[in-house]
Amino acid sequence: MIFTHSLIDQAETLIDRARTAGVMVATAESCTGGLVSALLTEIPGASDVVDRGFVTYSNAAKTEMLGIPARVIEANGAVSVEVARRMAEEALLRSNADITVSITGIAGPGGSEHKPAGLVHFAMARRDGTTKTHVSRFGDRGRDAVRLASVATALDLLAEGVDLFG
Repeated sequence: MIFTHSLIDQAETLIDRARTAGVMVATAESCTGGLVSALLTEIPGASDVVDRGFVTYSNAAKTEMLGIPARVIEANGAVSVEVARRMAEEALLRSNADITVSITGIAGPGGSEHKPAGLVHFAMARRDGTTKTHVSRFGDRGRDAVRLASVATALDLLAEGVDLFG
């Protein structure tokens, strides 16, 4: 198993809280390649609260699966607050979820001066119209570390959104 005990505990807590609140969740993931959905569905009974996950690794997938206009991606770059926001909001429209989280970033290696490895943008969108964005700069600490740190951050954002339903 690739997930730490800490991440599994965090996911179990989120699933329990979402179940108690009667909230369904969905994900829209790029650089994590579906790891958030994979972690959530490791938890028995997750089907009570996990609706679906969109893995939109390529720009074409972001356009085809989530309806993000290519011009938005071209203007902002796939790794941007605008694309993260659109991913979360469009996942909400294309699912039965009450809350979504999106992740787009550069896990590494690579990157550029303006978008270095470890730069990850997140968004959390809720059915009430609330969208929150977040950016993390994890640093160039290796692909696996950036991806797992991104999973933990995404779970934190989902938990924050679920608590608002309380």
